[in-house]
Amino acid sequence: MRLGSVFLSLMGMVVAGGSAFLARDVLEAQSANAAANGQPAVVEVIVAGHDIAFGQAIEAQMLTTISWPREAVPNGIFSDYATLLPVTGQPPRRARRAISQGELILASKVSDFGEKVTIVQTLGPNHRAMAVKVNAETAVGGFVTPGDFVDVVLTQGRNETLRAVTILQNIRVIGVDQDSNEQTDAPEVARTVTVEVTPEQGQTLALAQQAGTLSLTLRTLEATEDKPLEAIRLSDVMRDLSPVPEDETARRVVIRRGVEIQDVNLR
Repeated sequence: MRLGSVFLSLMGMVVAGGSAFLARDVLEAQSANAAANGQPAVVEVIVAGHDIAFGQAIEAQMLTTISWPREAVPNGIFSDYATLLPVTGQPPRRARRAISQGELILASKVSDFGEKVTIVQTLGPNHRAMAVKVNAETAVGGFVTPGDFVDVVLTQGRNETLRAVTILQNIRVIGVDQDSNEQTDAPEVARTVTVEVTPEQGQTLALAQQAGTLSLTLRTLEATEDKPLEAIRLSDVMRDLSPVPEDETARRVVIRRGVEIQDVNLR
């Protein structure tokens, strides 16, 4: 068994070494082909020198260049400052979305010269932007920020008829009051939250705002699975016994008093 393990280890080292040499030969061959064609193996591409906020004008001091393998250059890159920056007197391009430091400047991420940039350009195909009235209690204490994903819960009725139901799930927040910068992470108590919805979801949201109170529940980054949720009523909450978590087995005891037997749950 030990000899077999040593043999497998040696084979693994041989395979790894061979892969490294093969990769080196491929890169050297690509460089040689590029040189033979009179082209360098890398090109200079323009990237963000620091973070650029959504809607911010693209200026020279925000940019820098790095070397990029010619074979891996994506479509829409800028390699010449003259095609990205305006001439004197010309309005600038603006960021159509937040661009992080070191990120490639692509044509899809910036506007044309003088083009207006709004949150409409951040919407997905056939989606709409719609505002929801909120306060500190219904917007997770102000911890909802642009770029977060939320579920929308409708609370409706009075007294015994009071009920709550989740009407929308996994909805992207694109603005909090007038702020649409996804780099914002400071809590803020807002009066409106703007969300991205389909036309059908927009109709649902419009009716729900007139029918009762809407609350937002902030989703974790790992929350990917959605399933229909039944409405819960006040009578379901006001039970004689406090609920027991599903993964916790209730403890019970049997009391005998003569011929009388009583089964009691321990809280």
